[in-house]
Amino acid sequence: MKGFKLAIACTTALSAISLYAPSAVAQSVDPVEPAQAPDQEIAAGPEEDIVVTGIRASLREALDIRRESIQIVDSIVAEDVGKLPDNNVIEALQRVTGIQVTNRGAGEAGAISIRGLPDALTTQNGRNIFTASGRAFALQDIPANLVKRIDVYKTRSADQIETGIAGQIDVFTRRPFDFDGFALSGVARGIYNEQADTYNPNVSALISNRWETGIGDIGILINGSYARTDFRDMSVTSGAFVPFVTENAPPGFTPLQRVFPETGAWQPGLERGLPTEAGSTFPLNGQQVPYYLARDAVFSPDLTGQRERPAVNMALQWAPDNRSTYTFEASWTGFKQTTFNSLMFSFADWWGNLGPDPASTLELYDGTNIVKSRRVGDVFGFNSGDYTRSNTDSYVFALNGDWKVGDNGKITADLSYQTSEFNTQFLAMRIDRVASQIDVDFNAGGGIPSYNFSDNALLLDAAQWNVGEFYDNANRSQGQALTLHLDGEQSFTDGFLRRIKAGIRIDDRKAVDSVRTQDAPGLGQRFSALDPGLQFTNSDFFQGRASVPTSWLVPNGQYIFENTDAIRQLYRSTVDPGIQLSDQLSLTDVFDINEATMTAYALADFEVDVFGRPLQLQAGIRYVDVDTDLAFTDRLTGNTTEASQVTQRFLPSFTARFGITDDLRLRFNYGETLRRPGFADLNPFFNLTGDLTGIGRGSGSAGNPNLQPTSSRNYDLALEWYFARDSAIYTTLFRREIDGLVVPLTSLIDIPNSGQNTDRFAITRPENASNGVLKGLELGLVLFPDLPGILDGFGMQGSLTLLDSTQNIPLSDEAGNIVGQTESAFFGVSDISYNVTLAYDRGPVGGRLSYVWRDNFLASNEARLFANPIGVWRVPEKSLDFQLTLALNDRLGVTFDAVNLTNAVQQNYYRFEDVGNPDQFNLGTTLLSRTFALGVRYSLD
Repeated sequence: MKGFKLAIACTTALSAISLYAPSAVAQSVDPVEPAQAPDQEIAAGPEEDIVVTGIRASLREALDIRRESIQIVDSIVAEDVGKLPDNNVIEALQRVTGIQVTNRGAGEAGAISIRGLPDALTTQNGRNIFTASGRAFALQDIPANLVKRIDVYKTRSADQIETGIAGQIDVFTRRPFDFDGFALSGVARGIYNEQADTYNPNVSALISNRWETGIGDIGILINGSYARTDFRDMSVTSGAFVPFVTENAPPGFTPLQRVFPETGAWQPGLERGLPTEAGSTFPLNGQQVPYYLARDAVFSPDLTGQRERPAVNMALQWAPDNRSTYTFEASWTGFKQTTFNSLMFSFADWWGNLGPDPASTLELYDGTNIVKSRRVGDVFGFNSGDYTRSNTDSYVFALNGDWKVGDNGKITADLSYQTSEFNTQFLAMRIDRVASQIDVDFNAGGGIPSYNFSDNALLLDAAQWNVGEFYDNANRSQGQALTLHLDGEQSFTDGFLRRIKAGIRIDDRKAVDSVRTQDAPGLGQRFSALDPGLQFTNSDFFQGRASVPTSWLVPNGQYIFENTDAIRQLYRSTVDPGIQLSDQLSLTDVFDINEATMTAYALADFEVDVFGRPLQLQAGIRYVDVDTDLAFTDRLTGNTTEASQVTQRFLPSFTARFGITDDLRLRFNYGETLRRPGFADLNPFFNLTGDLTGIGRGSGSAGNPNLQPTSSRNYDLALEWYFARDSAIYTTLFRREIDGLVVPLTSLIDIPNSGQNTDRFAITRPENASNGVLKGLELGLVLFPDLPGILDGFGMQGSLTLLDSTQNIPLSDEAGNIVGQTESAFFGVSDISYNVTLAYDRGPVGGRLSYVWRDNFLASNEARLFANPIGVWRVPEKSLDFQLTLALNDRLGVTFDAVNLTNAVQQNYYRFEDVGNPDQFNLGTTLLSRTFALGVRYSLD
């Protein structure tokens, strides 16, 4: 009923405004676009009107947006229709000052941060958008071909949505009033993925027209896109550290026997891990004994997949006169992906069958107790065929009205409805065996391990493998929202007060997550006894870049998916009825959340003369009232619990902009923003994983319904010099003081009848238990110098970001009590990152050579189960990309693109503070795709 009532209220308000508001200028109006202060006095001086197109024009327009905006905003502008020079929005953003891109894989970049923070508010044409039950939209799902412009706001004013302490990313699509009349364009590209050895289509088309009619100007636009990507990701990983006694074993132990935490010699969750100096000891059976640290396993995921992204947006605009514009927009963004992971996993921690001289079976790193390489006999391993199908459908429908009131007034109303649903199904079947021997070098060079079995050929023999466990899981995530914006403003042509603006935003949000989990134990028979169609063998693994097996046998994921019912019956018919799979395949709603948000704001722009130069000021305040109703269901017991939260905040903002000269300006901004907890983080019930590595306890996670929003006080000081029409240098000092950061706290608890292979678990829950400070400097440059002859057209774009972050991390005992504090950098923050783009734009030729680099950074924390440092860090990441456009005539052009020319890899390693490095503490290495694309463009407007 809450959503129904809000819909009635929104419709009534929109109708009332349309009845009483006079008409507006017939022009393309971006709804809910952040306010722009008057800027005539400090705009660039008059210059010769020279028509510039292509790369240079897009960079010039981006500079104009930054120069004219009250806020600190960087932009990417498409050179032409369908010509944003990347495959998706995230890849396009990696060249923006202060943006850091990570999670490259599956043939694309998958995540971004702004100045080290990952929670940017995502909007489309000014409207908040999201994927499924999440807070943000998966920006990689937006095809670059549909984008007109992307604005990245580093600061915010009171009239902008308050969430996202990282900033705001606003993606603008095209509308019919962007064109003078008829427009038609099409783009078709073929993309070769070298690692997967596949060719993939990426196509789009736009058609638009506008007419002068007896009832005013009318325009309609339809834009569609389709992209398919076949990809392959290959990784080789050394497992976590666990302790072993030395070859001189104490009484009761075998030489090189693994030491489990139950002995009391060590406790999982040590921030720095166990000491790694040679000769280090710990207490064991009442005496101090030396120990070695070695990896517990090695494993190799070989992931292949296919991803499809169809998308359509349409816009209808009507300007009945020169004082009003109405815009209706609808968009659909689709995502469909199928992956098959051929996973080979082998333990490397067995202490038996080491021969008469166990000391000869291992090698240490010099000066440490860390095992570099070893030989292990009678090792258990499993191969798994993991098959996943996922799809997302996201829809946005919006109606916007813009009316001019009097000479200098304006009213804008925007009503939108969106719905998004994500579904995924995971099927996995394992096979296992005991291999006679494995030789492992945990870092054979460059952070990449090597390992081989004495019987590598048997990896392909189905008769050697037992049929292992079966996993049959599914998830559904849904979100929907009905939102109303109402904004009114009045401008003044002279005097101290230049503009006043006020508005409200009402949002009714619903989010539901549903899951099912069904697991079954092994069948106790040989893999060769089952249908041969279940057998799949990969090939050419890691493409000769590591000394590891290149081919092995796994259950065929595609076969499992196509014969799921038969596989289910196979497991049901052969296991104890007491532990057989459930016949119930329906999903359980684990959380159902309704969130009603009402915000209101007011701001004013002022201008005063200081030493003959204009000082522009903006002051505003935003009031936020959030009422959240929560319902959670425990999958273990079926019990449901309900809770509610109320958040009320006043968020002030202030901006000052001073034109030192016509080309040099200084900005200062102060603002306060929020990061609301993710809906899944509020769920108090357990998500459990059994004891996978034999340490005597499982792991698990649970949410916290008492989580509160994280708040940030933001300071920015920028100096910008626009020394030519399409050249500028700018720098920004910034500081974020963040309270209530969410950090994980772990406690050891017993959960009877857990359904796992243990009832003892280390459970991690999120808490608002940390505060932090992020500060840094951004430096950006756009330069197109005047050069003679054919050199005229060369230019460059570059940026440098320096970051420093620190937050307190609480330390907890087994009961979850906070017993101490330590400090850490923020997750995902590289201290240094930069990008450089060399551009050429002259006549029919346009080209870019771009290099992006970021320093190492803390990516995540390892499960608190092992003896290694808790932090998982990424080594520095980079990408060298090339783009070339050749215009055959005014309408037709060809393009060539290459991504990751240097064949860069993605690597991580263990580290906490000064303990850990990529050489001795290496973790995983993933090969990243190199792609080449050839395309053709046609445009008529």
